[in-house]
Amino acid sequence: MRSLIDILDLSPSELDELMDTAVEIERHPEKFRAACAGKKIATLFFEPSTRTRMSFEAAMFELGGNVLSMSEASSSTAKGESVADTAKVISCYADIIAIRHPKEGAALVAAKNARVPVINAGDGGHCHPTQTLADLLTIRREKGRFEFLTVGLCGDLKYGRTVHSLIGALSRFEGIRFVLISPRELSLPEYVKTEVIEKNGLSFSEVSSLEEALPELDLLYMTRIQRERFEAPAEYERLKDSYILTPEKLALAREDCCVLHPLPRVNEISVAVDNDPRACYFKQVQNGKLMRMALILKLLKEAEKPERENSRGEFLLEGKRCKNPRCILHTEQELPALLKKTAGGVCRCIWCESAVE
Repeated sequence: MRSLIDILDLSPSELDELMDTAVEIERHPEKFRAACAGKKIATLFFEPSTRTRMSFEAAMFELGGNVLSMSEASSSTAKGESVADTAKVISCYADIIAIRHPKEGAALVAAKNARVPVINAGDGGHCHPTQTLADLLTIRREKGRFEFLTVGLCGDLKYGRTVHSLIGALSRFEGIRFVLISPRELSLPEYVKTEVIEKNGLSFSEVSSLEEALPELDLLYMTRIQRERFEAPAEYERLKDSYILTPEKLALAREDCCVLHPLPRVNEISVAVDNDPRACYFKQVQNGKLMRMALILKLLKEAEKPERENSRGEFLLEGKRCKNPRCILHTEQELPALLKKTAGGVCRCIWCESAVE
């Protein structure tokens, strides 16, 4: 069954197809009002969400379908039910599932056990592919291209799943250069630098100063320092105000620079920036709904076709287990410690992509 767990599950041509469909939906909504008549999406959200959850639900309603909504507090997961069992059960009720979960790899577990397509709506600090779909449509509309852009990524680059997914998507385009702006403690994971950016022959630089980076950027992607990813509250308090974009700082940027943010913001972008024509983060919200509509249509259509092999090259190596405490492996009932080997020979957990020694 075709699911979307990682943005790299979609080819560049499929991304173009989804963006074209999203634009068509916006231009001619009447053509799509009954496209999902008789279909149901289950939104399984075990972490708080405003935009992602409501955009999936609005998307399905605007396509003529229905929504089954569930949170951890109202589900049997509060009693200890596994993600795998939850996915098997929900497959009996819904035609497609969107899941958000704090454990990295939870969406993949759901996809391997569901009988319907599964969409990863965010798994811990790992991936958030549908936010990247919103980002890509915004970039295409604002900049008109994906090639030869200098992209600044600012804030929490270590746990920022939206950052990881966006880097993966943009790394397939020619001439992309990344400027990584973060405190040392929240820098981009090494595997993303080596196995995504460098593997694709792209360049990057790491700086700690937002002001230093701003003049050279075509895009600035701001992110929130995420309280929920920190085990030590004192560490969060120390880092939370590392970057705050104000009109004075934005004055250093190019006239055609675009400011993106996956939201929610806390105080990393001043509200005084909202009226600047370069502020595109609320446009991302609208684009996110359109792209989720396009994705739902695509996955439901493909679900009608014969199933195709969806192997991720996993293997089991006795005695080797992922040590990432946020990985689904440590909480899911009898989940095998599956690994995959990268082109560089590194063994990684199939669920959360952490290196396994």
